[in-house]
Amino acid sequence: MNVLDNSVIIKGSKNGITVFLDEEMPFEELLENVSDKFKNASKFFNNATMAISFDGRNLSAEEEKRILNVISDVSELNIVCVLDENNDIKSVYEEAVKKAMNSFNISHQPERQKITDPKTTCMFYKGTLRSGQVFEADGSVVVLGDVNPGGKVVAKGSVIVLGSLKGNIFAGVDGNENAFVVALEMSPMQIKIGDIIARSSDSGVNKISKGKNKSKILEPKIAYVYDQNIYVEDLEQNALDDISLD
Repeated sequence: MNVLDNSVIIKGSKNGITVFLDEEMPFEELLENVSDKFKNASKFFNNATMAISFDGRNLSAEEEKRILNVISDVSELNIVCVLDENNDIKSVYEEAVKKAMNSFNISHQPERQKITDPKTTCMFYKGTLRSGQVFEADGSVVVLGDVNPGGKVVAKGSVIVLGSLKGNIFAGVDGNENAFVVALEMSPMQIKIGDIIARSSDSGVNKISKGKNKSKILEPKIAYVYDQNIYVEDLEQNALDDISLD
């Protein structure tokens, strides 16, 4: 691809990257340019996990899929989701990050922490919770990072992980089965909501199970209690409509 070629432009944003695509270039030629652009930028992205959005060109579902596959093939970029201007998740993500960056409640504690202020409705934890680290809160929790195997979040409210969930989450610890758990990548060792427990080794379609799909395109998911079982679904509007905040 010519160094002066502007058919594919990658720009960073608060939530990930936006790829601007030439509107008139034949798609097959554009696809080659996407491959070249991301191949050249692969060292810059390294193993970064982020959302992606496309601008400048209307893509069919098949074209978008082919572009994502090319990006996955030529780079180590982990794409958690594809955002567009009408995407509700984008608004939620932006608002969570904005509040977290301006909040005095951002925490970097590597040791066991307990938040005891009864007025606290939501706490933010910025960083990765590693094995042996525990974050506790009297309200809900938003983790701006990953929860690694052996890491744990304990909350009286709900838990949202804006990253990979591979550790343990105890939500609604005071018996609140209306609490829920959301993660951009849902692969937990254990989730407990209220008094209901699900482990990664549990069988049954409604229980949590580690997926065998190794695709780098991750789907945000939500875990909630229904009929004394923990269900995990894609984070879509119909799933959100079933959530009670009482």
